[in-house]
Amino acid sequence: MKKCDCQLCKFENPKISTAAIIIKDQKLLVAVRGEEPFKGQYDFFGGYVGKGETPEESHKREIKEELGVDCETNLLTAIPGTSTYGDYEFQVVNFVYLTELKGEIKLIENEIEKFEWVPIKDLSKIAFETNQKALEFVKEKLIFDLSKINELVKQLDASAKVNEYSLYRALLDGYVAKIEVDGKLQGMGWIFPRQTMLRRQAVVEDMIVDESQRGKGLGEKILRNLLDWAKKEGVETVELTTNPKRVAANSLYQKVGFKIHPTNHYLLDLIEYGL
Repeated sequence: MKKCDCQLCKFENPKISTAAIIIKDQKLLVAVRGEEPFKGQYDFFGGYVGKGETPEESHKREIKEELGVDCETNLLTAIPGTSTYGDYEFQVVNFVYLTELKGEIKLIENEIEKFEWVPIKDLSKIAFETNQKALEFVKEKLIFDLSKINELVKQLDASAKVNEYSLYRALLDGYVAKIEVDGKLQGMGWIFPRQTMLRRQAVVEDMIVDESQRGKGLGEKILRNLLDWAKKEGVETVELTTNPKRVAANSLYQKVGFKIHPTNHYLLDLIEYGL
């Protein structure tokens, strides 16, 4: 494989590209490439950043051009690697975005043969080196049993339903601890850090153990996992709230070392605010 040897290219500055991680019910939206390179193989939607564009601007433009819809984005990771143009090899950095589509897909781009929804667990190969690394990242971070998560959350709030993209964004903002029994999710908790003017804090939310598994110490394992993560992240104080009627939960928090903080806890519904 050749490398361009002009004076400017000798710097080997990478070209910037983007890739869309679009998920629905734990399935990834992938394109089937209609031309070389990698004709007939799966590919993530996205492309190269244009002149004068930021990676996010470029990504939203590419999604609009390829799928005919607007989108919301959250940066998952940036992955360095190599790509090719003809006989030439060059450096790239691929900005990988969690991408939520806003509308019905209308496949537009001619170089794409079709699109498919493929279960994350079943997708093993995808075009381009950096996309393959992105797929490995997704498999490590974003595989969940959504039906079991909703089952658990309903034990906290019978009217609640987990929005899939909210779950993934929560992962980006913090850390989720999980407990599995015989390969099945039986408990979880979420913690997210925040920096105030005085200290680095973290908040524990959505601590839940399945009714069938309570009394076995799983809640304490989850909580200590969250606190270990917070300590490694340099967090100084951790806070949480719980219903006073949850006797076992209150007992656990006090056993681990939490103390009731004498302050008023207010909530404001911004959907209703100002009406």
